[in-house]
Amino acid sequence: MTLTLRQIEVIRSVMVAGTIAGAARLMNVTQPGVSRTMKHIESSLGIKLFVKKAGRYVPTSEARDIFTQLQEVHRKVEDLQVSIGQLERGRGVELALGSVPSIANVMVPHAVAVLRRHYPDILVNFEILKIEEAIDYLMLARGEVVVMSYFFDHPSITFEPLAKGRLVCIASKDHPIAAREAISPREIAEHALIGIDPKDPYGAIMAGIFERENLDYSISIRARFGTTVCALVKQNLGIAVIDAFTVADMTDQGLAIIPISEKTDFQTYVAYRSDAALSSYAESFVTMLRRVMEDHIRKTYGR
Repeated sequence: MTLTLRQIEVIRSVMVAGTIAGAARLMNVTQPGVSRTMKHIESSLGIKLFVKKAGRYVPTSEARDIFTQLQEVHRKVEDLQVSIGQLERGRGVELALGSVPSIANVMVPHAVAVLRRHYPDILVNFEILKIEEAIDYLMLARGEVVVMSYFFDHPSITFEPLAKGRLVCIASKDHPIAAREAISPREIAEHALIGIDPKDPYGAIMAGIFERENLDYSISIRARFGTTVCALVKQNLGIAVIDAFTVADMTDQGLAIIPISEKTDFQTYVAYRSDAALSSYAESFVTMLRRVMEDHIRKTYGR
C-alpha cells in the first residue's frame, strides 16, 4: 500500500495526540472520519499501528520503524511548506529590471510598491536606462526585463505591448496658457518651445504633428530627459510637449499640465530576452505596471 500525505497526517496526529478525539481536533475534522481512516490504513497494511493503553493510543512495537520514517516525511513536508511560504513572500528572490526614464520616474515606483505588497521580502534591483543601453542590459543578463518607450527589431529580444500613453503640453503656472483646458499644436507653435530631440520616440510624434500642420517645430532649448525638460519649464523658459507618464506626480509642483487637442497616443513596451521565459515575479511586475499605467491615463484623461 502507498500512503497518501493525508493518511500520513492522520497517523501522525493520532500518535501526537494519543486519542482519536485529540487527532480530530489537531486536524480540525470529525472523530468518525479519523476512525474510518485509521481502520482503512491498518486493514490495507495488514498490521496494527496502535494499541489502546490506559485510554490512550500508543504505537505497536512492529510499527515503530514506520513512525520514525513518518516523522521524517512530515518534517520534509513542513520544510517544503516553509520554502513555499518564502517563495510566496519573495524571500531569497532578486528581481532585476530596467526602464527608460519617462516611465521609470513615476510609473515603475508605483508598480514596485504594489509588487512589494504582494511579495514583501523580494529584493528589487531597479536601473534607469537610456534606450541604447537596453540591449546590453538584457543580452549581458544584467536584468530580466526592460520597460521601453518604443520597440525595434532585434533577433534575440522580444517586445510585448505594455500600455498606451499620450503626450501633453506643460507650462509654468505663471505662463499665459497655464489656465487652458486644452491646446492645439498650432497654438503650441506660437510659444518658445523646450523639447526633446525629434529623433526621440516622443519628440518624433510631436514633430510629425507639426509637419502635418505645416508648422515650424523650432526648439529654443533642447534636453535629453523629461525631468530636465520639466525643470526648465518650471523656470518659465518656455512650454514643452512631454509624455503624460513623466508628469504623473507633478500637478502640484509648479506645472500646468494641458491636454493636446490633436491625437498623440503612443505605445509602450516591455522587452526581455527571447531565449528566456520571464519569472513569475517579472510577470507579476509587468501586470502591475500595465495596470498602473492604464489606470493613470484613464483616470486623468478619461480613457
